[in-house]
Amino acid sequence: MTNIVLKPKKEESILRFHPWVFSGAIAKISDNVQEGDLVRVLDCNGSFLAVGHYQIGSIAVRILSFKDKNIDRNFFQQKIKAAYLMRKNLGIIAPSNSPEGGEPSPPLRGGVGEGATNNTYRLIHGEGDNLPALVVDIYGTTAILQAHSVGFHNVRQTLAEILVEEIPEVENVYYKSEQTLPFKAQIEPQDGYLIGSKTDCIAIENGLKIYADWPKGQKTGFFIDQRENRSLLQHYAKNRDVLNMFCYTGGFSLYAMRGGANLVHSVDSSAKAISLTDKNIEMNFEENSRHQSFTEDAFKFLENIRDKYNLIVLDPPAFAKHRDALKNALQGYKRLNFRAIEQIRNGGLLFTFSCSQAVSKEQFRLAVFSAAAQAKRNVKILHQLTQSADHPINIYHPEGEYLKGLVLYVE
Repeated sequence: MTNIVLKPKKEESILRFHPWVFSGAIAKISDNVQEGDLVRVLDCNGSFLAVGHYQIGSIAVRILSFKDKNIDRNFFQQKIKAAYLMRKNLGIIAPSNSPEGGEPSPPLRGGVGEGATNNTYRLIHGEGDNLPALVVDIYGTTAILQAHSVGFHNVRQTLAEILVEEIPEVENVYYKSEQTLPFKAQIEPQDGYLIGSKTDCIAIENGLKIYADWPKGQKTGFFIDQRENRSLLQHYAKNRDVLNMFCYTGGFSLYAMRGGANLVHSVDSSAKAISLTDKNIEMNFEENSRHQSFTEDAFKFLENIRDKYNLIVLDPPAFAKHRDALKNALQGYKRLNFRAIEQIRNGGLLFTFSCSQAVSKEQFRLAVFSAAAQAKRNVKILHQLTQSADHPINIYHPEGEYLKGLVLYVE
C-alpha cells in the first residue's frame, strides 16, 4: 500500500477525524499511485494517521479508517451491517402493520394503504456512514449503488454481493455511477444491474406508492432525503390550497393530497417530471380531481399567484454546485422566496429549501430574511428543517448537512 506523507501541521484536521485529505496538504506521494488505490496517510514524522482511497483532485484522499487496518471484504461487510442496524433501530425500515406514525392511511389505489410498510430509505450516506463517496439507496427489493470515487467503483461487485447477503429484502443491485464518477479518472462506467435483473420501479414510502425511475431519473430515482419534511407538510395540509414548485415526481404533492388539501398544484419545467407526478398521483388516489399539474418555468409561474395559495413548497434543484456560483445562487433564492412571500395568502405557510452544499444555513436564512423584508410582510419561523435521519451527518464532517429548510408563517 502506498504511503502519502503530509506537510508539517497538516495533520490537525485528521486528528479531529475529518474524513478528507486535501491535495495542498501533501508533501510526498509515490509516482506510481493510481486513482482508486488504497493509501496510508502519514504525518511529517512518519506516524500513521489514516487509510483511504486516493483520487485526483482537490480532495486527494477520502478516509475509510483512522486505524491501521485491512480494507477488505470484511471491513465493508461490517460497515454495511452497522448502517442497516441503525436504520432498523430508528424505525426507518418499517415492518409494522401500519405506516410510519402509527395512524392508518386513507384507502389508496392498488391496495396500498392501511398495513403498508416503508421500504424506501438510504442505507449508506457517504461520510455520514463512514464510507466517503458511496451512496446506497433501497427501493423495495432493489439497492441502487452509486460510487462517487474510483475506489468504490473498483469494489462495486463485492459491495453488491454484500448487500444481497446482509440486507434481508434486497434481491437486486443496480449500479448507477455514469454521472457521478470523476471525469479525470478516464474510466468508462456503465449503469446496469450487478446482481438480478430489471424489476418494477415501484416502492413504498410511508404507505404511498412511489415510482422511482432509477435507470433514468435524477439521483437514484427519488429524493428520499425529504421524507420527514413531507410528513410534516401532510400534518399542515388539511383544507389548504397547496402549490408544489419544482415538484419533480410529486413527493410533496402526494403527502398534501393524503393530508386533506383542498387542491394541490404541481409545477415543474420538465414534462417528464410532470408525467411521473401524474403517474404517482394516479397510483395512490382513486379520486384525484383535487390535483392539477403544470409544465412551466417556476419564476414565470410565480409571477401572478397572489392570494391563490396558502401553502407553498419551494424545493428547487441546487442553485450552486460549487462556491464560484454562490453569489448568483443566493440572489436566486432571494428572488424565488420574495415572489412566494409577497403573494401567499394571509396566514399561509411556506416550506422553502436549499439543497446546495455550497450554501450554508446562515446564508440561506439570510437570503430568505432579505426576501421577507423586501416583501414587507410579517413572517415567523415555525420549523428549521434538514435531511431525513437516514442521511446522517458525521459530526466531524459538517459539510454533510447539505439540505436546509424553513417553514414560515406569513401574515
